[in-house]
Amino acid sequence: MPLVITVKVTPSAGRCKCVLDKADRLKCYLKNPPERGKANAELCGMLAKATRVGRDGVIIISGQTARTKTVKINAELTFDQLLAALGIERQISLFEKK
Repeated sequence: MPLVITVKVTPSAGRCKCVLDKADRLKCYLKNPPERGKANAELCGMLAKATRVGRDGVIIISGQTARTKTVKINAELTFDQLLAALGIERQISLFEKK
């Protein structure tokens, strides 16, 4: 079953890095500008490389021209496995009720 996630993108950031924001949503900083699909291609390529699927295995479902995108990754993985593949550790809240 493919993984569908929401990604907030910051193009022309001068670096290529992914982090988790306060809402536990993936936020990606991209080097390429948002013109002629360069930033979208960089995002898909970065996610494809991290998850070891082909470039055609990562598809932007919605938000082609927006900063908030819905991305489908055609791989059998969870959100936590994606974070591990990207080298992101999820922080545990000390104040979270159990």
